[in-house]
Amino acid sequence: MSGVRMRTWTWCAAGALAGTVLVPGAALAAPAPVPEADLAFHGTAVLSGDKVAVKLTPRNNGPAAVTDSTVRLRWSVALAAAQRLPARCAREDERTVVCATGALAANAVGEQLDLPVRLKEKPSQVTLETDTAWAGGAVDKNRANDRQKVLVLGTGDPYAF
Repeated sequence: MSGVRMRTWTWCAAGALAGTVLVPGAALAAPAPVPEADLAFHGTAVLSGDKVAVKLTPRNNGPAAVTDSTVRLRWSVALAAAQRLPARCAREDERTVVCATGALAANAVGEQLDLPVRLKEKPSQVTLETDTAWAGGAVDKNRANDRQKVLVLGTGDPYAF
């Protein structure tokens, strides 16, 4: 190899290995496995006038614990501008609220969430959809039981999901 070609090859090889330290006998660490959890959210919703009272209980069917999670609740109609939400809940947009559910041990039920909301109008019915907004870094391969959709009629009766 000519001197110019040898220097070019040396610089290319050095550039390709920049930042890499090779230690004889050292193994590269595999990435940490992502924990798997199966979150589920079930409860009731009652529509009376312009108010919807939701009682929701989170559950983690495992196999791993979840350090924290967030549930998203979305209504088919707009919420009133002024709301008195629990401290662990926040508005996401005009029809959506997100609430932290806290840490959930594997195969355990979490603390019940009581979420009263006011609607912008007084509909005769409303659809409520729930799903996991965040699972604390865990993977949930069974999303069917944390995605619920319930039609709530303005009868004052509880509708389960």
